[in-house]
Amino acid sequence: MLGDSVGVTQPVTDIPSAGRDFMAVRRSIALLGVSLGYFMVLLDMTVLAVAEPDLARTLHASVAGLQWTTTGYTVVFGALLLSAGALADRYGAHRTFRAGATAFGLLSLLSAAAPTVPALVMLRVLQGAAAAACVPASLALIARLYPDPARRTRAVGTWAAISGAAVAVGPVAGGVLVDLAGWRAVFVVNVPITVLVLALTSGALVCCPVTDRRIHWTAQAALGVAVAAGTDAVIAVGATSWLHAGGAAMVAVLAVAVFARLERTGSTPVLPRGLLAGPGIPAGLFVGAAVNFTLSGTLFVLPLLLQQDRHLGAAASGLALLPLTLPFVINPPLTSRLVSRFGPRRPVLSGLGLLAAGSAGLALATWSAAGYGWLAAALLVVGIGVSLVLPAVVAAVLSAAPPAVAGAGSGLLNAVRQLGATAGVAAMGALLHTNVRTSTGGALALAAVICATAAAWFGLGGRGRHRNRPENAKGQRSTAA
Repeated sequence: MLGDSVGVTQPVTDIPSAGRDFMAVRRSIALLGVSLGYFMVLLDMTVLAVAEPDLARTLHASVAGLQWTTTGYTVVFGALLLSAGALADRYGAHRTFRAGATAFGLLSLLSAAAPTVPALVMLRVLQGAAAAACVPASLALIARLYPDPARRTRAVGTWAAISGAAVAVGPVAGGVLVDLAGWRAVFVVNVPITVLVLALTSGALVCCPVTDRRIHWTAQAALGVAVAAGTDAVIAVGATSWLHAGGAAMVAVLAVAVFARLERTGSTPVLPRGLLAGPGIPAGLFVGAAVNFTLSGTLFVLPLLLQQDRHLGAAASGLALLPLTLPFVINPPLTSRLVSRFGPRRPVLSGLGLLAAGSAGLALATWSAAGYGWLAAALLVVGIGVSLVLPAVVAAVLSAAPPAVAGAGSGLLNAVRQLGATAGVAAMGALLHTNVRTSTGGALALAAVICATAAAWFGLGGRGRHRNRPENAKGQRSTAA
C-alpha cells in the first residue's frame, strides 16, 4: 500500500540547498496534517468510551443503542478499508484524503446535534465511511511525500506516533469534555482538527496521480451487509430478541454466500486470490481480530462499570484507563526492536499471553470488587500485551504474504482488526445486564478466552513459518494504533 500512487519527483541532488530545506519543511507540514487526519479517526474510536453513560441518560439509550453508536462506525470503517485503497488510486490519494477528512468534520458537527440514538447511529455509519477514505490515502500520501524508503520509514514512524497518541488521549480528553459540556462535546472537538488537517495538506506537493483501477462495488456492498447483519445478530442476542437475531443471522449468511460467489467469478476481487492461502496468514488475521476484540470491548464495558458501579465521573474514568492506553505511546519502539532481533513469533505469543492474563485479572478484580490498584495493574498488563502484539503480527502477516500482494495483506489485516473491534463491542456488550459488576466480569473473561485461543492457533500453526525479516519489522509502528 505504501508503494501505491508514488509519482516521479525531482531528484534531491538537483535542488539547491535552500530549496531542499524549504521542501523538507513543506513535507514536514504535510506529514503533520496527514498524521492529524489519522489521529482524528482513531480519537473518534476511543473518545466516546467515557461518554456512554451521559449519552445514555441524555438520549435514553439502551445498551444496544450504545453498542450501535460504536459498532456503526467500526463496521463500515472495517468493511470499506478493503476497497478504500483502490478508491485512492482511482481518484487520487490527495482528493480521497481531503474529501474524507472534510466529510468526517461535517459529520462530527452533525453528530453533536443528533436528536435521537437512531440519528446518531446513522451519522456514525457515515463517519465510518469517511474514516475509511482517509487511512489508506494517508499512507499513499506519505509514499508520495517521501519516495526514499529510509525517509518513508521514518515518516511512517512519525505518522504512527502522532496518530497512536489518540488511543492514550481519547479517554482522558473525552472525560474532561463530557464533564465540561456533555457527550456532544466529544464530536465538536473534531471540527477544529479537520480545519487544521485541510490547511496543512493543501498545495501541489501532496497531489497524486490517478489510475484506472476498478472497484468491485457489488462485492463490497455484500461484504458490508454481511458484517452489519452479523453485528446486528450478536447485539440482538444480548437483548434476547431471538426472532430479530435469527433474521439478521440469515441475512449475514446469505450476504457471505453472495460475496464469496462474486469473489470467485469477478475480475476485480476485493481480496486478491491466493492471499489467504499463505502459511500463517489466517492465524495472523485471527490474532489481529482478537486483539482489537479485547481492546475495543474493554473500552466499551469498563467505563460503564467505573461510572455506574464505582461512581466515578467521566474525567476520572478517563484517567483510570491510562494504564491501558499509555503503553501505546511508550512501548512500540521497544517492540520494533524485539521484532527486528527475534522475529514476530515471540512478541506475538508473549503479548497474547499478557492479554489473556490481563483480561482474566480484570474479570477477577471486577467480580471481587477489588480496589483500583488491582484494576490498574491488570489494565497495564493488557496495554503492554496489545502494544507487543500489533506491530509483531503485522510483520508476521507481511512476511507470510506473497510480495506481489503484501499491500493487500496489510489492508486485509487492518480491515479484520476493525471487524474484530466491532465483534468485541457487540459480543462483550451483549453480555451486559442489570448486575453490571457480574456481567462486566463475564465479558472480560470472554476476552481472555478469545486471546488464549488466538495464542494457541498462532503458536501451533505458525511454528517455523515466521522468520526474522528486518525489512518487514521496521516501520511497523504504523499499526500499533
